[in-house]
Amino acid sequence: MTVDNISLGQFQIHGLRSGHFYLDGGAMFGVVPKTIWSKTFPADLKNRIKLGLNCLLVKTLNELILVETGPGDNLDSKFYEYYGIEPKPGLQASLERLGHKPEDIEFVINTHLHFDHCGGNTHKSNAGVFIPSYPRARYIIQKGEWEYAGQPSERDQESYLPETYLPLEEHGLLELVDGDAEVSEGVEVFLSPGHTSCHQGVKITSEGKVLSFLGDLVPTSAHISLPYVMSYDLYPMETMASKKKIFEQAIEEDWILSFVHDPHHYFGRVIKKDDKFRFQALSLDQVG
Repeated sequence: MTVDNISLGQFQIHGLRSGHFYLDGGAMFGVVPKTIWSKTFPADLKNRIKLGLNCLLVKTLNELILVETGPGDNLDSKFYEYYGIEPKPGLQASLERLGHKPEDIEFVINTHLHFDHCGGNTHKSNAGVFIPSYPRARYIIQKGEWEYAGQPSERDQESYLPETYLPLEEHGLLELVDGDAEVSEGVEVFLSPGHTSCHQGVKITSEGKVLSFLGDLVPTSAHISLPYVMSYDLYPMETMASKKKIFEQAIEEDWILSFVHDPHHYFGRVIKKDDKFRFQALSLDQVG
């Protein structure tokens, strides 16, 4: 049974799924041969694998914090078709099932500004203009990522859709941070370069317990293995260095990790066996 919510000290953390999408398996696993990765992620006839579009809702003692917003509901139809996006159950519906409205969210954290992580930041109003989906929230984004999104390289410019983030500044909800920063008591962001130069992770701490959301640095549980690095990463060697540094700390301090694109696991741990990093699933008796 998939664990989709955990108690972390005095905090409650819910894994939410805005839907699924399909990406090329070879691109997702880089130099790792298909004969190996396909055992865990079987490919369809187009060599695509099914991935989750996962977000986190963090309930602290005083605030509601949303980590990632998925692709949203207003993408161009070509994106839905090209990436095989299945927008169900949907982020808004998942929030509603927990009894929350968009107005309840105080902070939104984007690990970076690729459309599958921040598309739900905004939506199209009745007047046909894009407006923030969480009108009371402060949107936490790395300054370097924001600047890069303004002038992305030809290699990844199609991943950046201005309508998913520019309205945040126009409505006064944008909060840029430069490097490691505290968002709220017990919630902080930290630089984790590799996928992009200013990609950020999220560290959540309560009563000595820690959970870290690593975004596209470690998109699925399979990517805990160091050589599993996406071809989408702009700086693959930095990805490996960031992963190794974080995993060593996660093992020493018994962190729980959270995965943005795993279709089966929202949460898990990293262990070291035979001098290699490996994934360990959470059991129900470990989440109370």
